[in-house]
Amino acid sequence: MTSPTPTKTKRRASIDGPRFPERGRNTLGYWLYFIPGAILVSAIILYPIARNFRLSFYHWRGGRAEESFAGLDNWVRLFSDTEFLQSFKNIILVILAMVIVPTLLGLVVAALLFDVVGRRFGTKLSSFLRATYYLPQILPIAVAGVMFSWILKPNQDGVLNQFLSFLTGSAVEINWLGGSYGTAMGAVMVLMVWIQIGYPVVIFMAALQRVDPQLYEASELDGANWFQRFRAITLPMIRPEVFVVALTTTIAALKVFAPVFILTSGGPTKSTYVPSYYAYIEFIKGTDKGYAATIASAITILVVLVAIAFIVVQNRAERKDA
Repeated sequence: MTSPTPTKTKRRASIDGPRFPERGRNTLGYWLYFIPGAILVSAIILYPIARNFRLSFYHWRGGRAEESFAGLDNWVRLFSDTEFLQSFKNIILVILAMVIVPTLLGLVVAALLFDVVGRRFGTKLSSFLRATYYLPQILPIAVAGVMFSWILKPNQDGVLNQFLSFLTGSAVEINWLGGSYGTAMGAVMVLMVWIQIGYPVVIFMAALQRVDPQLYEASELDGANWFQRFRAITLPMIRPEVFVVALTTTIAALKVFAPVFILTSGGPTKSTYVPSYYAYIEFIKGTDKGYAATIASAITILVVLVAIAFIVVQNRAERKDA
């Protein structure tokens, strides 16, 4: 019996393809690459969350003061705190401004840009308009907040009051940010809608790229109008992206801080507080840092529950479509 020649061996190896190590062997080498990332995640995310949650069961004045065990006192106080309940009610309006309105408008705008503008006027115009909608998203929130504060200045110093004075012919001196809860919270919501709308537009237009244009052309030949094409083709095709946008924007809404901090500072009379801003105020100005940790822990728990709920709903929807 003759042994295979080196030429035949090389040829057979090239046919069989490269050989990889069997699964289960030398897996320790792969896990070593996770150690730096795991250390950073633990130090930056997991440890602060655990430390904050632990602190919610203690009274602590900050600094070098000793911690005293409080049990569930901070949590009992939290659910009877009118300011926290007011801040939690404001979250509903924040979700309306950051999730519901931008997502619905983003769906309509993305569908119009893709199905109408892109097909009739070309992709360059639709891409330009998409970038225009996304511009507020890349603008620093501090810059956007200062700009809105300048527009909404009280008396006749603000741009909006000057514009209304020009239209009405009489002096308009509305204190938009500090006069009443309605105008102050409305200003915050307008700022968040303006900033947020570009995000779903970009995501949905990217999702529509995988839709076969012939589907729109065939439905149009069958006599379907834009709304019928939107309902029958666009929505089912981009449903996964709708879940992603809804989840990420809801989490961002639950953690919102900067718009309230820049525009109203929680005013007038603490009526525009949101949980994140309330936790900040309690930690900076309050005497019990443990209570501030309780507010932050409640926000964290709520975010986790919302994320789990979204994932469960999305998995059920995918199973029904499968």
